[in-house]
Amino acid sequence: MPVSDPSRAFRGAGGSRFATTHWSVVLAAGRRDSPESHEALAALCGTYWYPLYAYVRRWGHTPDDARDLTQGFFATLLEKRYLEAAKRERGRFRSFLLTAFKRFCAKERDRANAQKRGGAAKRVSLDFPSGESRYSAEPSHGWTPEAVYERRWALTLLEQVMARLRLSYADAGKARLFDGLKASLAGESGAPPHGQLAAELGMTEGAVKVAVHRLRHRYRQLLRSEVAQTVADPHEVDDELKFLLAALRGGNP
Repeated sequence: MPVSDPSRAFRGAGGSRFATTHWSVVLAAGRRDSPESHEALAALCGTYWYPLYAYVRRWGHTPDDARDLTQGFFATLLEKRYLEAAKRERGRFRSFLLTAFKRFCAKERDRANAQKRGGAAKRVSLDFPSGESRYSAEPSHGWTPEAVYERRWALTLLEQVMARLRLSYADAGKARLFDGLKASLAGESGAPPHGQLAAELGMTEGAVKVAVHRLRHRYRQLLRSEVAQTVADPHEVDDELKFLLAALRGGNP
């Protein structure tokens, strides 16, 4: 199943409703090869593959080797061979994925093995050219592979939230409003004055203030929803949010 389109993680069959892609769906299915579990896992992998690619590139692997390792890992993961590999980390998809990937890479002795494995396994559609372009823009300072992975995971999650947020506004016929107000999500210091926005959008300043408040509220809702998709227990959402914010700062939670 191709998993290169991140919108599959939140666009339903009708184009506007959000599909269920929770990690808890995968865990609840256990070893059963249920369509729901496979689809949920494929959607999550399609969203969060790049942090693993950046991780293995930071270790010094060439783009070709990183592609083979990432491709082979997801082909194996989607065949459910690794779902029992990291029991302690299974509560959070982020931790499970990195631990399973580390164990997978440890078993790879050379590129010939990766090529042999890749030729036999079902291919997974991932956009590696764009991944390499993104990696070339990563900070060049001495961040560890783990720190790069965690930061990129957090940024990917925020990109998903912004995509979901814009889609919800577009579905309501308010894409122009979203594009005009999205800078306000960065806080007052990074946003245009309300008066300027009102003039650009043909609204009153009071209406802009209300729209910004609603946008921020919806953003917070979707952020929690996105994080909830990657944890097995809803009680872990707050801790995961704290971890991701620390990862963006390059520090420890």
